[in-house]
This record gives sequence, structure tokens and C-alpha cells, in this order.
Amino acid sequence: MGFPENEVAADNRQRRMEKIPKSPVSGVIENAVSLARPALVVASAAFATGASAGSGLVVAGSVVAGLGIGDWFHKLGAAKVNENLESLGQATEEALGRVEQTLREHGTSIDDIKTRMESQEFKDGMASGALQALRTTQKDRLNRMALILANGVKRDDLQPESLDDMMRAAAELKDGDISLLRKICDSQGPLLRDPNLNPITNWFGQVTPYWDKFINSGALDQSKHIEYRSAFSRLESHELIQKFRDDIVPVGHEPYALLEEGLKFYERLREIAV
Repeated sequence: MGFPENEVAADNRQRRMEKIPKSPVSGVIENAVSLARPALVVASAAFATGASAGSGLVVAGSVVAGLGIGDWFHKLGAAKVNENLESLGQATEEALGRVEQTLREHGTSIDDIKTRMESQEFKDGMASGALQALRTTQKDRLNRMALILANGVKRDDLQPESLDDMMRAAAELKDGDISLLRKICDSQGPLLRDPNLNPITNWFGQVTPYWDKFINSGALDQSKHIEYRSAFSRLESHELIQKFRDDIVPVGHEPYALLEEGLKFYERLREIAV
């Protein structure tokens, strides 16, 4: 990908690419990603130099003073930015390769695939993912962003506002939050996918039996009730679920309804089938 990288990484990457047959759309991916390079270089430079104001920090003790903590932050920050962008770029390229193969097997033309990847929405989605990548140190969260972008191409749905929200959620949610969302989607997904669903007519009344069945199934581990409560709060803060009753229930069993954006977000995290 066109993300900033050191010479060793670039050399390794070149050797890898020489062994891989060129895809008809690989150039499109490379060109599209390269458009994000100026903004990413600026972001990387900001991380590398922006903490210089801290050089005036008063430290106590000769040991601390001799460690060069400020320099550590500069170097580690810049290295992590480049590492994250490289990881995100590689994961996105691999996911897009699987998307391309899947689309072609289902009859989508090369021109159509290229059009999706050359769109401004796709480029904006990459920029959004790159910015969110600066906010995490966890590779799993970078992989989430790659899947969100690649699945957006697969479904031909790259709405910028929706992608921004999903990228932010991908960077902030914990693994336990995603696991809880999966359970809720497994329970309430059929309701949201029902073509006869009328959300205007007593929406929460329709959700209630699904929620009650979910709780009675034992899907939630009683020993993790405090964790669930925190996870529910984080999922709700990203507008993926919504509390729909104020019942007096055990902690972590508060009733929540799955929202359409929640189902969409979860489905975008699914691995691309080839």
C-alpha cells in the first residue's frame, strides 16, 4: 500500500508483491491509497514532533533526567503511527483482494469493481480509517477497519457518514463489546431483517419477546454482569443499541433493542467469504 514505511518494510513488501500475480484492480487499490499519503505524512509528523513542548518538563532525579523520556515518546509515537498504517494498509489490501474474487465469482464486472474503488467515497473511507488507526495500539481493531471498508466495497455501500461512525466504533469498542453485540444480533437480527417489520407500530413491543427469550436462554454469563453493563453502555454510546424499558432487573440484564446501524456494523465486521 502507499502508506509511510521504513526502508526495510518497503524492501520486504516489494519482495512479497513480486511473488503475487497482479490483479486487474490492484493498481486501482494502490493509486487510491496513495492519495491519502499527504494527510498521513502530516499526521505522522505531528506525532513525531508535536510533543516537543514537553521538553521543558521538570523531572526529579538524575536517573529520570538521563533517560530521554521525551525522545522515547517522539520515536515510539512515530514508529507506532507507521506500524499502524502499514498494518491497516496490508489488512485492507488483503480483504479487498478477497472482495474482488468474490464479486467476480458472482458476475460483477472488472469495470464495476474499479468504479467502486476509484470512487471518492472509497477514498474518504480510507482516510477515515487512517485517522482512527492513530487512536489504537491493537491490531485486531485495525483488522476491523479493514473489513468495514472492504465489505463496504463488496456491498457497494460506502456512505461517508456511516463509515466515519463505524470506523470510530471499530477503534473504540472492546472485544467483549463486539462479542455482546454478536449475541444481540443473533437474537434480534431476524426481526430487523423481516421485510414485514413496521418500526412505527409499537417497535419496542415487537422487540420485547426477542429480548425476553434472549435473557431466558442463558446467553449472558451471570458472573460477568458488571462487564455486560459497561459493554451495553459503550454499544449504546455508538448508537448501535438502545435501552427500551426501565425495568428493575439484575445488573447487566437491562433490556436493549438492536438498531439498524448496530446490525449493519456487525455485518461489516464479518470475514469476506471467497
